[in-house]
Amino acid sequence: MGGKSTKPNALLTELIDRQIGIVRGHRIMLSTNLARLYEVEPRALVQAVKRNLARFPEDFMFQLSDAEFRALKSQIVISSWGGMRRAAPYAFTEQGVAMLSSVLRSQRAIQVNIEIMRAFVRLRLILASNDQLARKLKMLERKYDNQFKVVFDAIRELMTPQPPNRRTIGFTQR
Repeated sequence: MGGKSTKPNALLTELIDRQIGIVRGHRIMLSTNLARLYEVEPRALVQAVKRNLARFPEDFMFQLSDAEFRALKSQIVISSWGGMRRAAPYAFTEQGVAMLSSVLRSQRAIQVNIEIMRAFVRLRLILASNDQLARKLKMLERKYDNQFKVVFDAIRELMTPQPPNRRTIGFTQR
């Protein structure tokens, strides 16, 4: 295959993984975060999308309500949200992010989109393997019933995702 290298960039991969959130039952990325990754102004990204609105149906992109935006800000740990804003950012689903590659054609946008698509695939694989593990656990639990209830409860607890570590802001006293 021709073209530039598509080898994963570990730093970019980690940054992208942290910026995928869930809103309205969809895994999404915010327009402000995407603009930062693409190295464009958020308003330029939104303008490009609005010039091509037919490519972005509601299941590809939607604008967050103020309540959704506040909830997502507390869910995703990001150092800066860009100060005051007139309107809530847009949320792009996986399909919306893929469609962005037809609107933003810079080399940076192409590389970032490749990494974002890989991140969504990784997330799907993790969720699928977790579902498969849960089904096997349920089957074993039915088979061995109460004999191993404590073991099954412990395994289920280990499978439950832990909340992300929050960095302490400010000084700590010792």
